[in-house]
Amino acid sequence: MEWLVPVLIVVGVLVLLGIYLWATYNSLVQLNVRVDEAWSGITVQLKRRADLIPNLIESVKGYAAHEKSVFENVTRARAETLNASGPAEAGIAEGHLQQALRSLFAVAEAYPQLQASQNFLQLQHSIVDAEDKIQAARRFYNGGVRELNTKIKVFPNNLFARGLGFTEREFFEVADGAAISEPPACSFDTRSLNAPQAR
Repeated sequence: MEWLVPVLIVVGVLVLLGIYLWATYNSLVQLNVRVDEAWSGITVQLKRRADLIPNLIESVKGYAAHEKSVFENVTRARAETLNASGPAEAGIAEGHLQQALRSLFAVAEAYPQLQASQNFLQLQHSIVDAEDKIQAARRFYNGGVRELNTKIKVFPNNLFARGLGFTEREFFEVADGAAISEPPACSFDTRSLNAPQAR
């Protein structure tokens, strides 16, 4: 009967290890799904904003058709955003698009009639709303990535997490942080027909 105690100890350790692995695996799966869901939310908002951009370009083009290079830059940056295959590429594309949109809104500043156009103002407000939602989705996604990556890296999870198929995920970081520090904004100038003006 002396052998029974060591056997029970070994069985107890194996049971505890099995419970730990089961719980850890399930939590990693949940975190992974949460990150996938958060990335899906970002792509939805990026697509929503991208769908607004052609109309915005056409609105400005009606007043400033000679600004061809600005329109080409915005169109190119929009395509880059839509074709990005992951967070790293999307982050680079996002910086390019923000710079291009700022150039487009700078062109619009020179045309008071355009700034007073209800169509243009509605598009501009929709773009600003999309920018805010992208920022919120990016924070949610990066929070999930941070939690998942930490769970994978901590000991003893780091001994088996990769063997179970879990790898660290990329953050959605924009290369030029200043480009997204403030979305294109609207201000209201009561001196011009009480119409909203683009900044």
